[in-house]
Amino acid sequence: MGVIEDVYEDLDTDVDIEEFTAAVEDKVEQMGGLADEETAAMLIAHELRDEEADTIADIEPGMNDVKFLGKVTSIGDVRTFDRDGEDAEEGRVCNVDVADASGSVRVALWDDMAVAADEELEVGQVIRVMGRPKEGYSGLEVSADKVEPDEDAEVDVQLLDTYRVEDLSLGASDVDLVGQVLDTDSVRTFSRDDGSEGRVANLTVGDETGRVRVTLWDEQTDLAEEFEAGEVVEVGDGYVRERDGDLELHVGDRGTVERVDEDVEYVPETTDIADLEIGDTVDVAGGVIETDPKRTFDRDDGSEGQVRNVRIKDETGEIRVALWGEKADSEIDLADHVVFTDVQIKDGWQDDLEASANWQSTVSVLDGDAGAGSSSGSSARASSEEESGDGTADTGLGAFGDANGGTTSGGDAGGTATATAEPASASVDDEGAGGDTEFTGTVVQVGEPVVLDDGQRTKSVETDANLRLGEEITVRGPERDGTIHAEDVF
Repeated sequence: MGVIEDVYEDLDTDVDIEEFTAAVEDKVEQMGGLADEETAAMLIAHELRDEEADTIADIEPGMNDVKFLGKVTSIGDVRTFDRDGEDAEEGRVCNVDVADASGSVRVALWDDMAVAADEELEVGQVIRVMGRPKEGYSGLEVSADKVEPDEDAEVDVQLLDTYRVEDLSLGASDVDLVGQVLDTDSVRTFSRDDGSEGRVANLTVGDETGRVRVTLWDEQTDLAEEFEAGEVVEVGDGYVRERDGDLELHVGDRGTVERVDEDVEYVPETTDIADLEIGDTVDVAGGVIETDPKRTFDRDDGSEGQVRNVRIKDETGEIRVALWGEKADSEIDLADHVVFTDVQIKDGWQDDLEASANWQSTVSVLDGDAGAGSSSGSSARASSEEESGDGTADTGLGAFGDANGGTTSGGDAGGTATATAEPASASVDDEGAGGDTEFTGTVVQVGEPVVLDDGQRTKSVETDANLRLGEEITVRGPERDGTIHAEDVF
């Protein structure tokens, strides 16, 4: 037996020996004598060898065929599509969500396997999957080559009828969650590789265990305009993804969001003002002891921004809160008791700390007139709102003030209330030096062009960088005809 046959014998593959031998000979020729038959055989074996994934979390795009074990958590409908060619048969596909203790992944089953899945697979069944990982519209998915049930194997996955926010985990699918609407968002559009138009919008909902941003895609985006803050809704058939280090609940073509007649209380856990430090992102609450009028300012790109300052006090101290963009329109009056969530603590005016409420934050006026200095703990009233901004937040919705992070001044007659302009940081459109644009967002489309979404807007980007769906990046370069021609990607 020769060296090629020896290597082949140790290889678990569906490729026959003749095809393997031909591939080895091609490899020897390609390398121009730099590799002998044994070395070339080892290289081909490495390319063909199935990669056994210890857990679903170990699966990554770009891996060769992987094998893994998981429990079926949901089974989609069988869909048909037309293949290229006049005599091509109609194709069929069925998406199955499979999970283990580490996470979840969508498995695409094709043609006969799709039909078999529809007829034979059941939710809760444990299966072994062999297939090729790739990036899909909804994140990582595996295109299956082989699927077989394993009745003897056990996979520790908890399937809940209804989730709470604290029950959510990365990769969970088929999620039903009931929560109070804290915010609704406008619909944004972007172009896909195939020329079709994609749509995305957000809701934020909360329950007694926490809050989560709900991302709506395509036909589901109209739901964002059907609900108001304070209403209780049930999200159905959602799936969990990660963005900026936080979990999000996504609603695709199978998902639903419906108004329900249930009582849900959302109570944020707040940090005492005396314990705040620069760089924190926290929830704070207090009674309003000072309010300033809303002010407008011009950005470098010619658009108009707005900001408003309020000062709150709790039992431990007081702090100024800068409300940017649409949050400047929040109905906040003296003596109101307000909760601000996901605010960033910055070095403000005269070395005083300042809380910055951007598009990620929520602004909730609590029931009753708690008065200045009251502590938090009441549930948010129906008018509580998490406003998504209008392209003005420092996390990606526009640059405030001058490009160098200057101060926007103004306020009452005493001139003591100011708002520090946001620095050009994550997701900022910065038409600064050299006329370049800087933009940070999540990759929602790969290819030509790449499409980034920062939670409020989408941008088309021309770049040769190798990017993955769901990856957060910053690009910098000239913007022409609505497309950023990225010279730097980081």
